[in-house]
Amino acid sequence: MPVSVLFFFMIVVGIPVIGGIGFAAFERWLKHNEKMANALNAETAERAAQYAAQVERLEQRVRVLERIVTDRGMGIAEEIERLREEPLN
Repeated sequence: MPVSVLFFFMIVVGIPVIGGIGFAAFERWLKHNEKMANALNAETAERAAQYAAQVERLEQRVRVLERIVTDRGMGIAEEIERLREEPLN
């Protein structure tokens, strides 16, 4: 009889306790993964904003260069010197 009581105790008490501990560990793992994903998303958004700002600066420079090349009324050297003196945004 003592073996069957021990076996019954393991089934009734042991399995639910082990399952509960396993489930708690799984929940912690899921929360950790969620935090890591949120951190990665924030970092990616920040990089995207930096790239967008850099693209905007490059587009402004290209517009200036296009204006210099297409503007025949002013000497290119004078225009370049004038633009060097302007502060960058």
